[in-house]
Amino acid sequence: MNLRQVFVSVLIFGVAGLLLFMYLQAWIEEQHTDSGKNLQQQLINQDFILSPPGMTRRAAWNSSAPPGLSKREMAAAGGKNWRGKADPFGVVAASLVSQLSDQQKMSESALSHFRGVYLPPTLHPLNKTLVKGGKWKDVDSAQEKRRSFLHDFCKKYNSRKKLQTHLVHLVSRIYVEDRHKVLYCEVPKAGCSNWKRVLMVLNGLATSAHNISHDDVHYGKHLRKLDSYDLKGIFTRLNTYTKTIFVRDPMERLVSAFRDKFEHPNSYYHPVFGKAIIKKYRHNANEESLKTGSGVKFKEFIQYLLDSHRPVGMDIHWEQVSKLCYPCLINYDFIGKFETLEEDANYFLQLVGAPADLKFPKFKDRHSSDERTSAEVVRQYLKELSKEERQLTYDFYYLDYLMFNYTSPIV
Repeated sequence: MNLRQVFVSVLIFGVAGLLLFMYLQAWIEEQHTDSGKNLQQQLINQDFILSPPGMTRRAAWNSSAPPGLSKREMAAAGGKNWRGKADPFGVVAASLVSQLSDQQKMSESALSHFRGVYLPPTLHPLNKTLVKGGKWKDVDSAQEKRRSFLHDFCKKYNSRKKLQTHLVHLVSRIYVEDRHKVLYCEVPKAGCSNWKRVLMVLNGLATSAHNISHDDVHYGKHLRKLDSYDLKGIFTRLNTYTKTIFVRDPMERLVSAFRDKFEHPNSYYHPVFGKAIIKKYRHNANEESLKTGSGVKFKEFIQYLLDSHRPVGMDIHWEQVSKLCYPCLINYDFIGKFETLEEDANYFLQLVGAPADLKFPKFKDRHSSDERTSAEVVRQYLKELSKEERQLTYDFYYLDYLMFNYTSPIV
């Protein structure tokens, strides 16, 4: 057999093999069309009236209240600048993927209980049996008002549009402490570093929150997240553990993040975010700035934030709380605020039966010599923006303002 015949034979066999492979692949796909995926990949149908990540909302305001919300409630929610569109936040009942394979099928009763974990969350009373002394009366009263406000807000704004979101994504920011049965959703720039220290102490990983370094807190991987458990583990903890979230005035949180990441040397945020921001938004940028990414200005940062085609993605330090912790999907038992951080945190520790000598740390995690980001500091930064930019920035965080009853800024 000459070389030409060998080549033709190989070619024929190759084509035949390719056709056989394509046939088998089509057959396999047909057999699995109706079979379910792995339980960890089941989807929950949710409903948010939110722009996709990175999409900005236009400053198209409407002073009229949306259906079901009175003028007085708008004022209480700090939301005089509503858009004249559909309800601002909506959640619909979740459903799991049906037609699972025999090995993956869950009982109907289990599925019905799972659906009930979310949407709309039931407002359960706090278990206060472990609270000692009468000094927590005011803190407890404020807590009940926050819980009721968020619950009523989420319950009121149902909608019928659906957006599929992965279950594991819903709980990806939640840290687990099994000893005292605590779930904590991390909101960066709202006391999260010290909260992680407290969780490590509660879990027996450290004797004191003051002896844990910043790197151990954020890079040590000592704490587990809820998305690391299987479906049953996630479900059980969501239903039986005490779930908490600590939030902060959105503008203060945003400015705090900018100061921390861009006004101090940073080996990650400068080369990754800084270089991209300077390249796109700074005219006539010098070679040094383009090379290092250092010296990003607040106005440039806001241009990046509001850009629907931003050159680099979002980051948890300035992502909306509504997209980090899903407060209208997950039934948080305790809502703390950065503005009353110490008393809220110490009251929560009482609720979960923490050791009596464990108090929430007061120290500033990094850049301790810097002035804390206050309302006055925020005003100075906002002066760098145009009125339209300030308005759009508020619009970007308007759900966070509404859900947690923060007063809207004067833009």
